[in-house]
Amino acid sequence: MLKLSDFFEISTSKLYRYNLLKPTEIMRHTTIFTFSLIVGIAFWAGPAHAQKKSDNTFETNQAIGIFSNILKEINTFYVDTPDVEKMVQEGLNAMLYTLDPYTTYIPETESDDFKFMTTGEYGGIGALIGKLDSFTYITEPYEGLPAQIKGLKAGDKILRIDSVDTKGLESDKVSNCLRGTANTIVRVTVERAETLDTLTFDIVRRKITLPAVPYYGVRDGGVGYIYLQSFTDKAAAEVKEAFLDLKKNHHISSLILDLRGNPGGILDEALTIINYFVPKGVEVLSTRSRTGRWDRTYKTTQKPIDTQIPITVLINRESASASEIVSGTLQDLDRAVIVGERSYGKGLVQSTRPLPYNGLLKVTTSKYYIPSGRSIQAIDYSHRNADGQAERIPDSLTTAYTTAGGRIVRDGGGITPDVKIELPQVANIVYYLMRDMHIFRYANRFCAHNDSIVPIDRFVITDEIYDDFKTYIKSKNFKYDRRSEKILDELKKSMEFEGYYTEAEAEINALAQKLSHNLDRELDNFRREISEQLALEIVKRYYYQKGEIVESLKNDAIVQRAEDILRNTQEYNTILHPTPEKK
Repeated sequence: MLKLSDFFEISTSKLYRYNLLKPTEIMRHTTIFTFSLIVGIAFWAGPAHAQKKSDNTFETNQAIGIFSNILKEINTFYVDTPDVEKMVQEGLNAMLYTLDPYTTYIPETESDDFKFMTTGEYGGIGALIGKLDSFTYITEPYEGLPAQIKGLKAGDKILRIDSVDTKGLESDKVSNCLRGTANTIVRVTVERAETLDTLTFDIVRRKITLPAVPYYGVRDGGVGYIYLQSFTDKAAAEVKEAFLDLKKNHHISSLILDLRGNPGGILDEALTIINYFVPKGVEVLSTRSRTGRWDRTYKTTQKPIDTQIPITVLINRESASASEIVSGTLQDLDRAVIVGERSYGKGLVQSTRPLPYNGLLKVTTSKYYIPSGRSIQAIDYSHRNADGQAERIPDSLTTAYTTAGGRIVRDGGGITPDVKIELPQVANIVYYLMRDMHIFRYANRFCAHNDSIVPIDRFVITDEIYDDFKTYIKSKNFKYDRRSEKILDELKKSMEFEGYYTEAEAEINALAQKLSHNLDRELDNFRREISEQLALEIVKRYYYQKGEIVESLKNDAIVQRAEDILRNTQEYNTILHPTPEKK
């Protein structure tokens, strides 16, 4: 499901730091790295913590001495007053990133953000926000939470928060203004989409708890469906509640557990969810550390809920960490059929260590291994190329393992589904319509002129709606990069350079004519893909997050394939227990 880039009253950079979004490689200057290496050591390498001496004790003590003297000299003699806190923060981040993207320093000012990532709780108004141009907008108020109850709507442009003018502020700054202690009042001034009215809302913040399972339901043929979006400290309980309701009250005969886009979270929650479907006393995970301190073997400890119901687990390239533990373990034990795309490949375990001044160090302490004995870690951060970048482990260097029933599985690159489904690439025009927020803006316009829509199961983008959208887009003089035209221009230059252009000029011009920008034609050619995104954006204006999920399932090829497998007992069993090849 392609979605707008949203923020949950928290900045994207912080989501990356806490491993709730996937990290991108960040280049650092060598001088910053060298300085940061010294900075970091000085903060937590000291006599206050009894440590076993290692071979680099001299280098560590030397670095501490060098750092303290450099910092003293800079603070005394540098031409301008240095921002010591900023230097140290940037140095720490650069140093830790040379280890892996998940080992991070969390200062006291970000402790609430970290708590939100692990509990799903924070003090705020309950809304998604996103940056567009110079302003931050409400992109989705959550149903039943203060923002929605008070009347904030998707598309509202945030002008002020209390006395703070938000024009030009980054979304993380706006986020910090919206969030705060529960039961305090925040005044939010917005400009309403379409009407351009200026409205002011006094909203009482409250303790916001995001559901780990925002939606579950029953598909055709008695197939249960549970969407688990995160492994917070309530994830297992919510999965259990959903599954028991589906089983007892809806009499489901099979289950889809959707972990797509789930970046992971608390390990114990993942192990508990596995235990619901696996007998007591089965080894499901082990962790191995450098020192042996965090070496663990985990077995199921409780009586399961159901060890027989057929299960498919859905994953994609954004399913990571705890999602991979659940899907990989169920695959290794031949307990579920895994469907979708190859997962992200994060097989590293983090622990938090207290630091002075109420900070935390989230540090990678071990690697985890699922029942077959394989690791799913895709990137070896201990070995980097000449540019200092860590790379994925090539498929040629992975090792084969076997599941409980003898099926071949491999390590070193996430979880490979039993049934792979390659989704089509997003059409170029759809990407730009989403990126430039045209679909978002049109949904605001539609909502302003329609107080309600029909129930989700009957809602479609009619010819009337789509023609209105086309008129709207053409009024905005919408343009976007066309790869085919760029490639043709490059071909022309190459042909001119090599002396072939004159002979083929007529053919090239004819091809250029066919590739000329024709917005009407392209809006018609990609009507299905554009309509799907329009429907998602419009539906969530009226039915919020649950409605968006339900709408997305209408055209979900991976869910449809999972349903087919669950309805076909022979195919399901053949995937999990294939007939041995005759020699």
